[in-house]
Amino acid sequence: MSNRRIVLAERPSGLVHGQTVRVEEAAVPEPGPNEALVRVRFLSIDPTIRTWMDDAPGYLPPIGLGEVVRGGGIGEVVSSNSDRYTQGDLVFGMTGWQDYTLVDEGPASVQVIPAGIDPLLALNVFGPTGLTAYFGMTDVGRVKAGDTVVVSGAAGATGSMAGQIAAIKGAARVVGIAGTAQKCAWLVDELGFDAAVNYRSDDVAQALRAQCPQGIDLYFDNVGGAILDVCLGALALRGRIVLCGAISAYNERERPPGPRNLFNLIVKRARMEGFLVLDYLDRFPEAQLEIAGWLAEGRITHAEHVVDGLEHAPDALNLLFTGGNTGKVIVRL
Repeated sequence: MSNRRIVLAERPSGLVHGQTVRVEEAAVPEPGPNEALVRVRFLSIDPTIRTWMDDAPGYLPPIGLGEVVRGGGIGEVVSSNSDRYTQGDLVFGMTGWQDYTLVDEGPASVQVIPAGIDPLLALNVFGPTGLTAYFGMTDVGRVKAGDTVVVSGAAGATGSMAGQIAAIKGAARVVGIAGTAQKCAWLVDELGFDAAVNYRSDDVAQALRAQCPQGIDLYFDNVGGAILDVCLGALALRGRIVLCGAISAYNERERPPGPRNLFNLIVKRARMEGFLVLDYLDRFPEAQLEIAGWLAEGRITHAEHVVDGLEHAPDALNLLFTGGNTGKVIVRL
């Protein structure tokens, strides 16, 4: 057996391309004391992976040239010298883009997935995606009954959850922003959004004025850039903006100019706050329990966009930036 590893070959400029990464083969590692060998089964494809490829400071250090591309995933324990892991366990953690990985018993290692949990759900609604939406909407955004809520990147993994959570928590109106007519229809017809705006074909500012005539109480921002600027200008009194991501800028060579409507935060006595889901690690079980209840009641709809083959992980990552996915992007090995 060999271990295929996708390593970072050069810093990307724009989308990931054929020279950005390379596939290497190495021997399958042997677990040492208190370690286990994990066969990676699924990779979680998230926009933040692209930011880790840049040589720039962040909440985690950049991926080094020649290192395995960092990313979360789910794997199966195939051999173990640890009391924590049993052969056959499914585990979630930072597996990286490779066939096999070693895990230990440290606090930053992988977590065993409870029996009976669908791995796709573990990566989506119960994983960082769903938890980001949950804490961003409830704790950072403080969504409340009667709010008018707008979510950008609404047909993606986090945005689709965020909009549904807003509705569950009593928002009076939830408007999604997406990039195709099909995605907009999915938001309204299947996820229960009240309206959707197509940023490629609609005048976003005009559409939001029509859909949110009293202004936006809570904007959940996944994209940054021009859409953030429009929503800053459309805030209601004491509106809130949750800064979850800025995917519109991740492939840009230079940082785009800042939004022009920041002054509206003063005029509207509004608040804009960023966050990382890692801030809430100790509360993950609380959120997962509530999400499980919503799933059981049929109040949450989810979608997974599955790409087969480790070698296609770079293409899967690019889907997040070209708009080629609906829901959570997952690579199945």
